[in-house]
Formats: sequence, C-alpha cells, structure tokens
Amino acid sequence: MQRWRRPFFKLTDLEDRSRRDNVRFLGFPENIEGEDLHGFLRDTLPRLTSITFAPPLEFQRAHRLGPRRPSTDALPRPIIACPLRHAQARQLIQRAHTQGSCQLDGHTIRISVDFSKETSERRRAFLALRPRLRQMEVKYGLFDPARRWITKNGASKDFYDPEDLRSFLDGLSLMDSSTPTPHQDRTVADQNTPSQDLAPGGSGSDYHPPLSYPRGRDLERLNSHDDRGQVLHAVALHTQVADRAKSHSPLKPPAEPT
Repeated sequence: MQRWRRPFFKLTDLEDRSRRDNVRFLGFPENIEGEDLHGFLRDTLPRLTSITFAPPLEFQRAHRLGPRRPSTDALPRPIIACPLRHAQARQLIQRAHTQGSCQLDGHTIRISVDFSKETSERRRAFLALRPRLRQMEVKYGLFDPARRWITKNGASKDFYDPEDLRSFLDGLSLMDSSTPTPHQDRTVADQNTPSQDLAPGGSGSDYHPPLSYPRGRDLERLNSHDDRGQVLHAVALHTQVADRAKSHSPLKPPAEPT
C-alpha cells in the first residue's frame, strides 16, 4: 500500500467501525412499516430470520435512507437500523451470511452490513478479480470490511487495496510465463550441448570431449618451457569448441605450436 493512501484507509476504517452495529435492509416495500418503524422491525425480524431474540429486539435508531420517491414503481428505499445490543446486530449479520435473502409476503428481503461508500467500492473491486484468481488457481477469501486473503503455493498474503492485489497478480503472471517447462529445459540443454559434427574431423566416432582449462599441476607445468606449448594448445582447442557452440561458426583446429 502506498504511504500517501494510509491516512485514507485509516479514516475509512474509523467510519466502518462507527457503522459496525448498523444493519441495512433492502426490499421492504414503501410504507409497509406504517408510522412505527421500530415496532415493525421488532415484530417482523424474528419471523423473517427465524431468530429468537432474548431479551426482545430493541433499536437505538431506525430510518429509511434518502428522501421519499414520488413514483410507486421506483425501488423502495433501504432501511438502516442500529440494534441496541451489539450481539443482536451480529446475529442478524450472521444469519444474512448463512441464509442469504429472505421472503416476506412475496417480497425478497436482503440483509447486509452498512459499509461506507469507499469500502463498498473496494469490495466490488475485489469481487471483480475473482475470475482471474480462479483462472490462476489461487485460493482466496474476502473478510469484513474489505480485506482480500489469498494463498498461492502454500504462502498466504492479505490485501487491503484492490490495486495492490492486481499488481501482485500481474507479477505472478510474469513469473509463470518466464518459468520454463521441463520440455523447454531439455530443449535449452540440447542447444547448449556441442554436436558431434562440431568436432575436428566432422565424424562422431572421432569426437573427443573438449579439454578442460589447466589447473593444479598443469599450471605448474606452464613454468616448464617444454610443456608450455602443449598446454596452450589444449587451452586454444577448448576455447574454440566453446565459441563454436555459441556462434555455430565452422571449427578449425588451432595451429600447432612452434
């Protein structure tokens, strides 16, 4: 996460914490509550969610969101309610996660957490990346309020910003595309192996592996004038074979030392 965005996420987190006991209800028809919204929710929610609240359900506040809509065909306004007890708010949210939507007199009612606008947008951005995560065979989960958890090759990582997750997936794609397959490994190895046709004489039966560079006693023998020419001849042959394997140029035996 970029440093300049951290204060923004802290402010959003504070707003979400202040809303954590708020419950949002979608689908209740307009004016179904009459003049007493608190009483309507207190009597309807136990029957709607099949939860027995003890003590009875009470609310600090409850209201419709936004102004009244003139058209009767318009979607009904959401209801925002804050139960008096935190445990009862958690009961409603957990039932919404397990049960999904509910039915009330032919109307589909949905219950959700009252997230801030910024958090809702982040959640939608995280959800939009699900097809890509499935395609890359990455395990994932979304925790409240907006934290994406993924696991790849046994390693887990958390993301609070959808852009960070998108950049991470781009990096994984580049790594996967640059990693050679076993077939490609064999092809590269075959290309780096000198062919028998590169040997002096041109026939496979006359080919001998290139001599290694001098070391140990061979280096000591370089001090001898008699053996210096033979060792230098071996070094020249080794170097030419290695260069031939890289450039595919015709191989010519080095001149014999004088």
